[in-house]
Amino acid sequence: MSTSISFPRFLRMGPGAVEDLGQVLDDLGVERPLLVTDAFMVSTGAADRVMGIIAAAGKTGALFAETVPDPTTDSLTAGVAAVAAHDADAVIGFGGGSPMDTAKALSVLSKGGGVMRDYKAPGPYTGPALPIIAIPTTAGSGSEATQFTVITDSESDEKMLCPGLSFLPIASVVDPELTMSMPPRLTADTGVDALTHAIEAYVSKKANPISDALALNAMRTIGRFLVRAYTDGDDAEARAAMMAASTQAGMAFSNASVCLVHGMSRPIGGHFHVAHGLSNAMLLPAITAFSIPGAPERYAECARQLGAAHEGDSNDVASAALVTYIENLCATVEVPSPSTHGIDADKWEKLVPLMAEQALASGSPNNNPVVPTAQQIEELYRQVF
Repeated sequence: MSTSISFPRFLRMGPGAVEDLGQVLDDLGVERPLLVTDAFMVSTGAADRVMGIIAAAGKTGALFAETVPDPTTDSLTAGVAAVAAHDADAVIGFGGGSPMDTAKALSVLSKGGGVMRDYKAPGPYTGPALPIIAIPTTAGSGSEATQFTVITDSESDEKMLCPGLSFLPIASVVDPELTMSMPPRLTADTGVDALTHAIEAYVSKKANPISDALALNAMRTIGRFLVRAYTDGDDAEARAAMMAASTQAGMAFSNASVCLVHGMSRPIGGHFHVAHGLSNAMLLPAITAFSIPGAPERYAECARQLGAAHEGDSNDVASAALVTYIENLCATVEVPSPSTHGIDADKWEKLVPLMAEQALASGSPNNNPVVPTAQQIEELYRQVF
């Protein structure tokens, strides 16, 4: 059985890479890009900087800065109108995961029509779409290298996974200098998110030699540099390492899929408006412990790559050490539980059955080493609360 591997056509990576955006636009033949970002990137002057690079390249750019955290179907309406008004021939996602998810959705809706629910998993969508250029400013989502977007249905609060090659950026510009202003909380949440991507790609039933290599290298890097980046945001070496690891982890899970953590994470984000990286971090220790019996040798290798276990340790010893390592890491970077984050216990309990149903419907749990029942997912939600 063959494996399909897909990456962005162009990837510019390294300090100052954003200055190469004009050349990327030339290489792609783009003349009228729409820069999709948010109010924060406008407030810092970063959006103006990118618009200046676009103009200096002789291109006619336009700015759409109305993206929202965890974008919803309602939030896309103005963006679709902005694409049409500018007659854009490409979209540039600039910011964290939410602007990039928004850019991907606008790319597809502008050419494919319909509504986002039409593109919901299992998919995948491979039809018409505008070219997508991704410029991440956080080291975590890996969206610059993935064939997925996640959009919340405004009516049902369901966080919809929308897959397919049409959502894959044609080009990515990965500049670690853009992450230097990330605060510790965001550094932690996105960093553990990248670790989750790497681990889930490696233990996924769809793992393959290419995704394995990327995932393992990402884990080694995250093990060395996440706490450093969290402790000292001015550590340029740690920032660059985490940015590279995030992109590698994104490439890994884009080509191997994610598993139970992500399946359970999306409903938390949809119903309680918890950032994606944070909801993954809340779940990672418990879901890892639950899943180890299905692939102890794979989880043991994760522990070894992270430095949590030695080469001579048995799989049982190493995989147990992995759970302890993740628990300690989450404590070090102060990942809250849903309860300490302020989520109401009664509302959580009321939504547990629906969240379990939505988690299973996403398809991601089917890739997990241990495929859970709805009842097991409900028990895990209660455990992590």
